[in-house]
Amino acid sequence: QVQLVESGGGLVQPGGSLALSCVASGFSISTKAIQWYRQPPGKGRVLVATISSRGTTSYANSLEGRFTISRQNAENTVYLEMNSLTAEDTATYFCEAMIGGISYWGQGTQVTVSS
Repeated sequence: QVQLVESGGGLVQPGGSLALSCVASGFSISTKAIQWYRQPPGKGRVLVATISSRGTTSYANSLEGRFTISRQNAENTVYLEMNSLTAEDTATYFCEAMIGGISYWGQGTQVTVSS
């Protein structure tokens, strides 16, 4: 049974950092691309970053340099490190994996950037 569980969200001051985790079960993250998405309040879900099965990473243009996606295969966990956070980064963050034509999502973790 495929499952993705995000954690690590919270309240952070502008300029701060957070590291999100996405723990996968039911498949090996080293065999699938994993995406991080975010959904700001009242807006649609947008792609933040991708790590391919080979470990290649890509980012939304506006986020590269501040966000880093990585994975730890032994822990079957994908991470999203976020730096220099601003209020515009406030959103619910989700991880996603496409397996066998089915898109699996976690429940999300809330990130709020506010002073």
